[in-house]
Amino acid sequence: PILAPALVARSVEGPITTTKLSYPPLREMASRRVLLGLLALPAAAVGTVSSLTFDVAAAKNRPVSKVITLLKDMMKQLEKEAEEDEEIYDKMACWCETNDREKTKSIADAEARVKDLTTKIEELTALSAQLGTEIKNLEKEVAKNQ
Repeated sequence: PILAPALVARSVEGPITTTKLSYPPLREMASRRVLLGLLALPAAAVGTVSSLTFDVAAAKNRPVSKVITLLKDMMKQLEKEAEEDEEIYDKMACWCETNDREKTKSIADAEARVKDLTTKIEELTALSAQLGTEIKNLEKEVAKNQ
């Protein structure tokens, strides 16, 4: 019996291991010889013309080819949509930045105006109370003088 040679293999991370290779069964070896013989026939018959042809139209109609074509078309469509989305995003980002600045300034201005108006209301309320008191005093004085 012929012993199988030992194969030494080193893993990238692991230790060195040895594995024994076994030869294939005789049936498998015989079928390989027949296959090699059939493959050698076209090489022996160099002067003959092959009856095998490649049909481009049939290759385009194969299901796998259709799927590949569909995937390529989808990829083109996705790239086109990505470019459009990027343009829209750039416009929206610019609008958001501009709008944010404007709204922040507008809010700050409105809050300052609210403070000013609150102060003005308090001043005018005090003035109204003072004038109301003066009116009552003057009415008393007028009533006394008549």
